[in-house]
Amino acid sequence: MPATVRTLAGAASALLVALAAIVAGPVPGAGAAAPTAVARAQSWVVLYRPGVADAAGRRAVVQAGGTVLRSDPAVGYAVARSGAADFWRRVAASSQLLGAARDQSIGTLPGAARAGTAVEHRRAAPVVPALRATGTEPLAGRQWDMQQIGATATGSYARQRGSRQVLVGIVDTGVDRTHPDLAPVLDESLSRNFTRDLRDVDNGVDRNGDGLGDEPCEVPSCVDPVGEDDNGHGTHVASTIGAALNGRGIAGVAPGVTLVDLRAGQDSGLFFLQPTLQALSYAADIGVDVLNLSFYVDPWLFNCAANPKDSPLERSEQQTIVAAVQRAVTYARSRGVLPVAAAGNESTDLGHPGQDYLSPDYGGRSRARTLADSCLSVPAETDGVVAVSAVGPAQQLAYYSNFGLGEVDVAAPGGQDSDEVSGLGGATAEVLGAYPAVLAKKNGDLGPGGQPTSNYVVRDCTGGPCAYYRYLQGTSMAAPHAAGVAALLVSRYGAADPQHPGGLRLDPARTQSLLQGTARPHACPSASSGGPVCQGTTAYNGHYGSGIVSASAATS
Repeated sequence: MPATVRTLAGAASALLVALAAIVAGPVPGAGAAAPTAVARAQSWVVLYRPGVADAAGRRAVVQAGGTVLRSDPAVGYAVARSGAADFWRRVAASSQLLGAARDQSIGTLPGAARAGTAVEHRRAAPVVPALRATGTEPLAGRQWDMQQIGATATGSYARQRGSRQVLVGIVDTGVDRTHPDLAPVLDESLSRNFTRDLRDVDNGVDRNGDGLGDEPCEVPSCVDPVGEDDNGHGTHVASTIGAALNGRGIAGVAPGVTLVDLRAGQDSGLFFLQPTLQALSYAADIGVDVLNLSFYVDPWLFNCAANPKDSPLERSEQQTIVAAVQRAVTYARSRGVLPVAAAGNESTDLGHPGQDYLSPDYGGRSRARTLADSCLSVPAETDGVVAVSAVGPAQQLAYYSNFGLGEVDVAAPGGQDSDEVSGLGGATAEVLGAYPAVLAKKNGDLGPGGQPTSNYVVRDCTGGPCAYYRYLQGTSMAAPHAAGVAALLVSRYGAADPQHPGGLRLDPARTQSLLQGTARPHACPSASSGGPVCQGTTAYNGHYGSGIVSASAATS
């Protein structure tokens, strides 16, 4: 059963009506929020109306008072710069343009950078028991997650490890090209970095008020080379998908596929709209088969069309984010890409989200908002995206995982059950993944001799220079398990891709159908379990979707 059934035509129609209302402006004295002024030149992502050609769209952007910096004819948007405070209103009023969203800098300096989530960066380190050693990799005994889905030496590895002809894109904070488990499987020639480090976001708090952080960028251009990850999130995710089966450390779900680093996340863990769109479009053009999206598009945890707590500019911005990502996902699916996304870590029913205390999460302007059911988490609730909830070692919905009938497609290991009934506690109930050595040292996780100082960090020196791994948990860790299984399915059932010689292709609808069809159905927990309410049947419900993904079943 699909996670979310909405019509694109209906969504576009609703968006046009909403934007028209915003352009008209609030009735004086009605209590609506005042428009947000733009004090200086601002970069914008400007979305064309459906069917508008790129040349016409670019002209309309200029007519609205913008200078076009670049455009994407395939998805239908331009990146422009304008100093006009009402630029977004001019865009929304244009017969050629649909809406505009501020690009990257959207306010004052952030009070705190969002490096993933608190769930994914727990630091407490209780003493934990060692697990039984299994499999062929030195740390395989610590990978309860791979054992749960059957990605083991006697399971899927014995039948299908994935094909190098299959490309899996990691849209994240980067992938460490020097890590021994990732260097053999990462295609640097296809990889791209779509971000530019922002000193105020990525390199320290602004203490002297000059609008910049305290630390300079690592490179003069502030554009990190491909294959660097100064956050660590993307490296962890990548290793779950495809860490090499090479006698070092761990192995991923599909250790035989090719990984492509499509960096769209800042060092801080923020994911802005423009690099996200670029990553989706580029993935479609180069023949990527599966995309992992373990993030939400900042600054809105939930995007609402008409929340009374938001200014007209903010409402227009959220509508533009929803429409732009939808268009990019639709384009990617049309080119053979299956996007897989984390459902989110707010322990929220995505169909009835209730409250949002985080948005907007950049600029120090977050506030409590009561959400309508129509508010969307992007990309998890974007049509055409496989949304993945998280379970722990006991196969219960993780305490932090989002859920929802008609919202979640499948579940996968992410770490920690609702009540930790598995017998595993602390670090070992989380997911072990690759950790950049330079980051481990920078974060103070290593002693003078390179030994880990935290139970959440593991070192393996088998067969070469020491490599590091760390435990994290979250739906960010669940999604790559599903993406890895999807890659195994493309490897097994895909045919030669005529558009990209040397590659394989399987229609994304077919891949998704097989992914859900091979998942192990899981019934809702009893009402007495004390967890969130689970609606649906064993075959399909709000906690597990069609079930927990299975590498074993996918390769049998």
